[in-house]
Amino acid sequence: MTISIPLMWFFAGVIFLLAELMLPGFIVIFFAGGSFIAAICAWLFNINLTVQTAIFLVSSLLLLFTLRKYSLKIFKGKVIDNIDDDYSNSKIGKHAVVTKRITPELTGEIKFMGSFWRATSDDIIEEGKAVVIENQLTDNGLVFKVKSI
Repeated sequence: MTISIPLMWFFAGVIFLLAELMLPGFIVIFFAGGSFIAAICAWLFNINLTVQTAIFLVSSLLLLFTLRKYSLKIFKGKVIDNIDDDYSNSKIGKHAVVTKRITPELTGEIKFMGSFWRATSDDIIEEGKAVVIENQLTDNGLVFKVKSI
């Protein structure tokens, strides 16, 4: 039993589709489309392998450069730019407990939402006291300014 050339192009397209599921970037799917176009051309017209390969390459690259930008808009979705800011701002005004003494000169520690965070204050706050988070002091969100309740 021999496998025809158009069927081989079809199987190559299926392999490209499976590879697209495993690889990031949304690129390999256009080579699958090129394989399917080459399979159809090889089935309809009796052309040699060199022309089939040229059809595969040209159609794959044409699909890639014309459709990728539009396809990404459809399939990628929207990105929320300020999600980190919203998360850090959600901590402001919440209550926490001091786990290490806080002074104006030394950073202490608070326990909030089951995690420990560094904290500063304009006042001396002893361990075990309840505090309110006033502000986030660093861009990474690991140090907060707190005040006594």
